[in-house]
Amino acid sequence: MKINWGTGIVIAFGIFISFILFFVIRMTTSHDANHDLVTEEYYKAELGYQKEIDAEQNAVNSNEKIELEKTPEGLLVIFPKGYADTNVSGIVSLYRPSNKHLDFDLPISLSDSHLLIPDKRLLDGRWDIKITWKHQGKDFQHRESITL
Repeated sequence: MKINWGTGIVIAFGIFISFILFFVIRMTTSHDANHDLVTEEYYKAELGYQKEIDAEQNAVNSNEKIELEKTPEGLLVIFPKGYADTNVSGIVSLYRPSNKHLDFDLPISLSDSHLLIPDKRLLDGRWDIKITWKHQGKDFQHRESITL
């Protein structure tokens, strides 16, 4: 059987379209490619974003800065010296970009201006940390990405 150039082009297009469809179907049905949103209630979180901007600006304008330090026991969040456990309330959110099942929140309970996040909860890799706290009636927020 003899194949002319027109038939060859149609066969080439058919093979190409089949190739593309194979990968589209494979990627949409694969459980390895997780296509979740970063936050579950994205639009509700977006409405409170101006409060977060103001809290971050309060943290930038204050002279005292929060420091993060890796120790053998875990991750140490060091608040400025003027902070005591009675006048600080808030939450530390740790977000793992590669796996949402590893995300967790910790309430802030200070001991001597320090908060320790245990090493057993932190796997090696990238973590996005958001520290939100209230001190003397003002809201503050600190964001940082670290790699352990």
